[in-house]
Amino acid sequence: MRRSFQHRLVNPPFGDPALYLSLAFHHQALLFDAGDIGTLSSREILKIDTVFISHTHMDHFCGFDRILRLCLGRDKEIRLFGPADFLSHLEAKLKAYQWNLTHNDKYRFAITATEVTDHQMITRTYRCREGFAGHGDNSQIPFTGTLLETPRFTVQAAILDHKIPCLGFALRERFHINIVLPALADLGLTPGPWLTSFKNHIFAGHPPETIITVPASHTADAISRPFSLGRLTRRIVRKTTGQKVAYVTDAGFTPANIARITALAEKADHLFIEAAFLEKDAPIAARKYHLTARQAGHLAAAAGVKDFTVFHFSPRYTDRPGEIEAQARQAFNSRPQNNT
Repeated sequence: MRRSFQHRLVNPPFGDPALYLSLAFHHQALLFDAGDIGTLSSREILKIDTVFISHTHMDHFCGFDRILRLCLGRDKEIRLFGPADFLSHLEAKLKAYQWNLTHNDKYRFAITATEVTDHQMITRTYRCREGFAGHGDNSQIPFTGTLLETPRFTVQAAILDHKIPCLGFALRERFHINIVLPALADLGLTPGPWLTSFKNHIFAGHPPETIITVPASHTADAISRPFSLGRLTRRIVRKTTGQKVAYVTDAGFTPANIARITALAEKADHLFIEAAFLEKDAPIAARKYHLTARQAGHLAAAAGVKDFTVFHFSPRYTDRPGEIEAQARQAFNSRPQNNT
C-alpha cells in the first residue's frame, strides 16, 4: 500500500529542523518548521501551501524568507500557523523589507497566518498588493486542538513548554482509500489520473449518484464509461485506517509536556521527535528545555507509535551521532509500549 503522505526531514539530524510532507499524486506539500531549507528545490517549495511553525527561534523560522521570495509574483496563497506572539514576529519579518511597488503586481499572492494560544486562534491575512500590511481580516475562534481540517486530513496541535510556548503537531489522514486492482480489471478499467479525481469525490462526501466518467484512454474498449460514485466505490474501493504522522521538537521533559506529547502522538505511524542530548547530559537538557535521546525513546514508546525518527542533535555530539540514535532506540525497545 502506497502511503498518501511521503515525509522526510529536510536536513541531517544536526541541521535545522524542517519536516517536508508531500501528498501523493497531488501538487501539494506541507512543511513543519522552516529552518534552513536550502536543500529543497524551488519546485518542492512551490508545492507548499501550509507551514506549521513550532516556535520562532531562528533555527525553526529562518527559512520562511526563502518561501516568501519564491512566492512573490505568483497567484498563490500560503497558510502559516505558529504559537503565541507569532503574528507580531511574522509582521516584523515582513516589515524588514520595502513593498512600495507591489500594489502594481497583477498576481494575488497572500499569506494567511494563525496564532495559536491556550484559548484561541487569531487569524490575519497579509496581501502582497497591500504591502503585507495585515489590515482587517482578523478572525478569532476558540482553540480546541485542531488547527486545520480538510476533506483528506486534519492537523492537530499541542502547546508545549520550551520556556516559551512551542507547538507540537500531528497530521491524521481521515481514512485511506485502497484501489482493488483485480476488481478494477474486472470492470475493464486501468489505473490513471482519473483515480485521483475519483478519490477526491469520496473524501469530499459527494452523493453516491454522482457520475464518474472514466476516460477512453483507461477503458478496455477505448470508450469513455460513466459510473455512479456509489457503484464504483463498492466495486473497487477498500477503506483502511488513515496514516498519522507526529512532529515534536524543543520541549522540556516535564509532566505537562509528557502528557501532551503522548496524547498528541498516540498510535502515530511515525513520530519525528527531537533528541538534543545524551542522557548523561540530562541536567543540561533540563535547563535548556530539550529532550534527551532516552526521553525521546520513552515518549515514543509511551505513545505507542509504530516507528520514530530522532533529530535536532546538539552539535557537541557531531563525532558520535550513532550514540544518540542507539540510546533512543534502546529506550523505545526496553519500555512497554502503549498498544491498548
